[in-house]
Amino acid sequence: MLRRATPADADALSELARECFRQTFAHLYAAEDLAAFLDEAYAPSVLRSELKDPDRATWLLFAEEHEKSSTAAARPIGYVSARPARLPHPEVAAGDGEVQRLYVLREYQGGGRGTLLLETALAWLERHGPRTLWIGVWSENLGAQRLYERHGFAIVGEYSFMVGSHADREFIARRERGR
Repeated sequence: MLRRATPADADALSELARECFRQTFAHLYAAEDLAAFLDEAYAPSVLRSELKDPDRATWLLFAEEHEKSSTAAARPIGYVSARPARLPHPEVAAGDGEVQRLYVLREYQGGGRGTLLLETALAWLERHGPRTLWIGVWSENLGAQRLYERHGFAIVGEYSFMVGSHADREFIARRERGR
């Protein structure tokens, strides 16, 4: 089950976002740098503010076994967030969109979940018509790079994504308007 997140989901999203980020990147960073980054980027108050922003959208993905369940306490297993483009590339323009975050818990990866999340965000970003879209992707995440390439994205640059004193090599990918 996939549904749009609301400000009431900030605590659950914070927990999920922190776990996904830890699973993907914790081995790269000093513990104190990781903790500081998670508190800065994924605090419930930060996410609640993002979820209130009408220019942004986030969706939560729940495991299939929860689709038949009516419990409100079902734990999300993945999420995607979209917003106006802010990646550090000289060709990012007003009106461009960005898939800011896309994560699925490790044990649920595969089976088309990432594709479902990505396609949901892309449809929302282009709901008023085609526009240039952007996404940042870690240089070592080859699976995500292949997914984005299948959806028309091409790498057009890179930048350093800082967590404490550690710089990750991050690729910038773009999908041209109308692709």
